[in-house]
Amino acid sequence: MNSDRLHKASPLLLGGLSSLALLWAPQARALSCDDIMNMVSVNVPENIIVMTVKDSGEQFSNDEVKCLTERGAPAAVIKQAKSMTAAEPEVGPTVAPDEGPQRSALDEGDDTLGTRVDRTKAKDLSDEGEASDADEPAKLKEAVKQYRAKKPLAASLLLFELIEAGNFDPKHEAKVDYYMARSLESLELWHTSQYHYMKVVKKGPQDPYFNYALPKLVKIARYTGDDTELSRIVSQIPTDAFPSGAQSEMFYLLGVQAFEDDDLSKARKYFGQVSTKSPLFLKSEYFRGVIYNQQNKLKSAVRSFRDVYRAQAEVTNDPRYLKEVEEVKDLALINVARVYYGIERYDEAGNYYELVNRESSYWAQSVFEHGWANFMQNNLNDTLGQLLTVRSGFYKDDEWLPEAPILRALTYFNLCEYNRVDAILVNFDQYYKPMLAEMQDFTKQYATDEGKKLADQAWDTYFGKDKKAQTLLPKSLFNKILRNQELTGLVRHLSIMDQEQELIGRQQERWADAMTPYLTKILEKDRERYKRRAGMLLLKEMVRQSNKLADLMSQSQIIRFEVVDAQRVDYAYKAQNDEIGDALNAVNIDFATAVEFIYWPFNGEFWKDELGYYHYTEQGSCK
Repeated sequence: MNSDRLHKASPLLLGGLSSLALLWAPQARALSCDDIMNMVSVNVPENIIVMTVKDSGEQFSNDEVKCLTERGAPAAVIKQAKSMTAAEPEVGPTVAPDEGPQRSALDEGDDTLGTRVDRTKAKDLSDEGEASDADEPAKLKEAVKQYRAKKPLAASLLLFELIEAGNFDPKHEAKVDYYMARSLESLELWHTSQYHYMKVVKKGPQDPYFNYALPKLVKIARYTGDDTELSRIVSQIPTDAFPSGAQSEMFYLLGVQAFEDDDLSKARKYFGQVSTKSPLFLKSEYFRGVIYNQQNKLKSAVRSFRDVYRAQAEVTNDPRYLKEVEEVKDLALINVARVYYGIERYDEAGNYYELVNRESSYWAQSVFEHGWANFMQNNLNDTLGQLLTVRSGFYKDDEWLPEAPILRALTYFNLCEYNRVDAILVNFDQYYKPMLAEMQDFTKQYATDEGKKLADQAWDTYFGKDKKAQTLLPKSLFNKILRNQELTGLVRHLSIMDQEQELIGRQQERWADAMTPYLTKILEKDRERYKRRAGMLLLKEMVRQSNKLADLMSQSQIIRFEVVDAQRVDYAYKAQNDEIGDALNAVNIDFATAVEFIYWPFNGEFWKDELGYYHYTEQGSCK
């Protein structure tokens, strides 16, 4: 079994931006500084302390906040307590030095997201009734009025006319974009709405509309399953400027970025600041388990994975949410099994593999890995039975498992069935070599800096509407690639953009005539950018898979050399011991099974209810 898969179980197998939750409702009670520090002293998890403080309903004084600061309470706890003070000045830092960016683009005056200001002086904006400036354009006032009257077509048309004219004071730009975004969102034009919310967010935390636009971006990211835009800006926003409606999502994205940068300690802290009531809590806890595993903190890793598996999902009718919850739980079980496999406790690994639900999209993967655990225990007939399950037609299009023939060959090698080993490996080479050549040739085209600029064409080669490429690559490989979380989100978002283009043309004629060119330009420009990003991720995944396949090809050659050597030794031994052949022919094999099983010989047909129960009766030739 590949050691990388044992110790670095990637959480990016999950598709889309998950909607996951764990219900945890502590009882409200008055809390003092001493109460909170007592929880800290007994190692209560930071996010649990934060939720306890929040749900207590307590109003904290400046002195209590100062007490927490001086006694070294976690930064997130101090921040929560400060948010519950009675409109008093801030006390102490809100983010510990090692928990957030110390100098961001905002701190350095970069205008990508505006400049950082004193947020205590920011204008308090009422979402439904903020006061208008005296010099505000009449058309803007009327557009807001139309929006509040639930007339988004009229509102967005007025705002478009303002944008086209461009003759208003720049200080009103954020309000124009914000209400344009709100109007388009009401029309379910998600991407162009996101475009205008992003324009507001880029003005930075000092803008009064920032705190309202960023949570809206989060909402759209949840709907599309794509956090591309949020990922572009999250590291530029000071963590103490995250609005309450977006904190968990932003900390989660910071955690993902730190994880990808291999800064595991920082990633774990960010994931630890995701609220237990957030849809991202289970994924964050799963990530923490992966991080603990990579840091060789195996008990903590297992604890995190078990917590994910045991968590109760939020009651909802959203099938996408429920599917994602079940998938992350199944992945948690597989990762516990991998931990036990890595420390050579194969029996316990097998117990966890067997807990994965048969209806799970990861069940075949768990059966295959369980086959490795049985192989390591020399339960070779069990391994062959599990490999027969994943070789069945039920998983032909769903599971890319080129390692399966290698495990099958090794199993027969241990049974001294050398001719079968050679046949398996010859078929493996003939089947996979042309695929490897196609992947290597394809990715080589885009390996240069110039080639990377054409990554949108790489995407179109296999996924474009008018794709004409003839390919030897199976559907199972593309299904494997599309399990990349970020890529899955981009695919869904691109589909939503296509639907949005059609929806724009179905609006009232006057609106469509005026707005279609403007909105289409936004969609076309971003579609190319998103396709380029999707192409880069496709190429990255294809390089990874081709490298693994090339490694398996090398393993195949090594095994074939071992087969030749073993056959030479076997022939030499039998030549010196003529009686061996007669003795083997006289062996009587008893196919009786235990009383709790009914034995049905396999006749070549696969039935779904039989999957996972196959057991070989190979005796082998090692005698």
